[in-house]
Amino acid sequence: MSLDPTTEPPLAGPVFWDRRELDQLLRVYGRMVAQGEWRDYAMAGLKDAAEFAVFRRHGDAPAYRVEKRPLLRLKQGQYAVMGESGMVLKRGRELAQVLKVFDSRKFTVVE
Repeated sequence: MSLDPTTEPPLAGPVFWDRRELDQLLRVYGRMVAQGEWRDYAMAGLKDAAEFAVFRRHGDAPAYRVEKRPLLRLKQGQYAVMGESGMVLKRGRELAQVLKVFDSRKFTVVE
């Protein structure tokens, strides 16, 4: 067994959000729903990542995806926000810092 801190242990099962992370995600989601920007969300626990996707309308492609990839926590950071095109908008080690990408955007309701 290696004592090297950069080696990653194998994942025991699916990756998912813990209670603290879900609280942060749902707080941002609730704010954006109140502003009329988002209408639906979906969560997935995969073998190597957890995903929280938000939708502008039910049935559309996700407008944004927040991913948690624990294998990247010592490298680029385990959290990432991706846009509709799949482009990474923000990546980091702390979820609260990554979710600030939604604070800096000017979301306006178009009628």
